[in-house]
Amino acid sequence: MSRPPVPVEHPPAGTGTRHRRLSRGISATWWYTASGVLLYELVVALMWVLTLLEAGRVAPVLTTIGIAGLLWTASTVPLLQYYRHRIDESPWARWPRLLLPLVVAALVGLVAGLLSGLWLLGVLPVVQSVLLLNWPAGVRARMVAAGTVLLAAAWFVDARLSFSQQPEVNWWLLGFFSTTLPLMTAVSLWWWDVLITVDRARASEARLAATQERLRVATDVHDLQGHHLQVIALQLELAERLMATDAPAGLEQLRAARASVDEARQGTRDLATRFRSVPLSDEIANAADLLRAAGTAVQTTVAAGADDAPGEVLAPIIRETTTNVLRHGGGGWVRVALTREPEGWRYQIANDAGDAAPSDDGAGLEGIGRRVADAGGTLAIRREAREFAVTVTVPAASEAAAR
Repeated sequence: MSRPPVPVEHPPAGTGTRHRRLSRGISATWWYTASGVLLYELVVALMWVLTLLEAGRVAPVLTTIGIAGLLWTASTVPLLQYYRHRIDESPWARWPRLLLPLVVAALVGLVAGLLSGLWLLGVLPVVQSVLLLNWPAGVRARMVAAGTVLLAAAWFVDARLSFSQQPEVNWWLLGFFSTTLPLMTAVSLWWWDVLITVDRARASEARLAATQERLRVATDVHDLQGHHLQVIALQLELAERLMATDAPAGLEQLRAARASVDEARQGTRDLATRFRSVPLSDEIANAADLLRAAGTAVQTTVAAGADDAPGEVLAPIIRETTTNVLRHGGGGWVRVALTREPEGWRYQIANDAGDAAPSDDGAGLEGIGRRVADAGGTLAIRREAREFAVTVTVPAASEAAAR
């Protein structure tokens, strides 16, 4: 029966790290989302300059407004990054990080509004930057509606005060792009939230499957041990009563209790063997599924006849190395290979090292080294700038497999 590798499930304390890993796993979608918002902001800033150029404004004003638009677009980048790594908290919980981008947006709006004489240019940067904060879904919808109404009102005031004096200028393009920016931003962020929710649900499904498997194993062990312990308790109680009146019968009950202990021990061993005897191809497939559930791109190579490899040695190593990748890897890609070589079976797992420094906790690799040495195999570890690889080679008929 195929089951997820039990040791690779993280405790609840690592929930934040796991969620960050999931965010990295769909980073391409995030960059599409963020670049779409930034591109639209750049288009709006360009519309400022082109519209004012058509209206005959002087070059210094156009240059200043163009630079202000670029600064405003750049100031929204940290707001987007904060939104990507946000947690469930108030949008103002980390206001020191948000203060500078909001101040920049207010200054840009002030400069652009005064130089252009348009209320729309003065209001838009502040409205857009405020909408990028971590608002709850219901609050965000109301703020988008309020921001759109405010921008439309500013556009209407400008139309009465400024646009009517130069009807030949395409003011409506400026108004259209400006008033639709909040709605486009909200839709993009909503799409990102949906993808994050789906990805986390997929990871939760993998953890739930592992938990259910653990519960099933615990139930089987409880039933097995509970039955044998109850029988042993009755046999010992009967032996205690018989020792005073019928010693041979009491000794017979003690022998029966010892036999029950042997049966319980053998039953536990058989149960453990049954759950440990997952084919190595399934072990690798389960490890790959778990890594993919964490948002990692996985490439696997499994040789024909891989199930004949010494599973008692390699199966724990597969689970341990998968755990190491989830804890310390970069979360971008993993390559897993189990191949048949002249010297035996060769298992290799390589992953991107990520930006984190190498971990000082080498207990997992030390345990792998001892297990490989007991089997008469070799362990090779390769650390490079952007790649970490573990290679294990064990004889086809190792002593551990024979045992």
